[in-house]
Amino acid sequence: MESIDLLVLRTAHDWLQAGERVMLATVTRTWGSSPRPVGSMMALRGDGRVIGSVSGGCIEDDLIHRYTTAYQGSGMPQGLPQLARYGVSADEAHRFGLPCGGTLELVLEFTPALASLVQLLALLDAGKLVQRELHLASGQATLTATLAPAPFVFDGSHLRNPLGPGYRLLLIGAGVLAEYLASMALFNGFKVAVCDPRPEYMGAWNVAGVEKLVAMPDDGVRAFAPDVRSAVIGLSHDPKLDDLALLEALHSPAFYIGVIGSRRNSQLRRERLRVHFGESEATLQRLHGPIGIYIGSKTPAEIAVSVMAEVLAVKNGVALPGEVNVSKAKRALEQPQAAS
Repeated sequence: MESIDLLVLRTAHDWLQAGERVMLATVTRTWGSSPRPVGSMMALRGDGRVIGSVSGGCIEDDLIHRYTTAYQGSGMPQGLPQLARYGVSADEAHRFGLPCGGTLELVLEFTPALASLVQLLALLDAGKLVQRELHLASGQATLTATLAPAPFVFDGSHLRNPLGPGYRLLLIGAGVLAEYLASMALFNGFKVAVCDPRPEYMGAWNVAGVEKLVAMPDDGVRAFAPDVRSAVIGLSHDPKLDDLALLEALHSPAFYIGVIGSRRNSQLRRERLRVHFGESEATLQRLHGPIGIYIGSKTPAEIAVSVMAEVLAVKNGVALPGEVNVSKAKRALEQPQAAS
């Protein structure tokens, strides 16, 4: 499953290539509560078909009504990008399903240049981070490859939207936990690969849509080539396999690196990587373990929920409170309770 941004851009490209009229809508500013963050996109075809979203559905319905032939309208206009604002008054907020006090501003691009979308998708498919800048006065879009994610910016005349390749996840070890975690990652828009040199494990793998790498984990990490939108997680329960992967991943730009294991095994692993493989304390700070957030999970499915939650929190830049840290939570549970 692709990320929604890539799916919107790829669908808009396909519609344009087929000769359809297309509008690309981008959320540029929000005030108060809003269903979708800035940078969210949707593509609208001339006959009313939609991919992506900018709200809970009501604003999409209004855009369809205004700019397509679905309701016997005049069809999609041509010309320069336009600003559209919804929810300025309480009545409009209620009408368009916005939370109380919410206001949403969009930039609407009518028939974006196909050649520019072709170039943008080529860069994203090559794993590049790209900043797309739209000049509202001219309707021209320029693309700039970047090395690090940049914030979304809209100053009223220029829209700068950071876009990146889809998020990816490499799992080391093709066990039951990996199957649950792979399914959840696919559902969240990640491209997933699993690496395991053990044929008996890879032969039993049954999650569709996952790339299978039958290789030693260090070779698998190199082949996967983690970037800033990649996560690598060791799940084999075999220190030889997990450590090989970590030694490669820790020197990559992956945004999340973790490995399954108890608190004791996690501490022994850190010592092993530091003493025998020369890893520094600074490098080991990037290593998550024990992985996941503390939810009292016991089954593979629950553990996968815990791990996926932590990966998504790191991806979204959310600092988790100490109470959900697995090590801290378990230590707290082990403390003797004071007599009442």
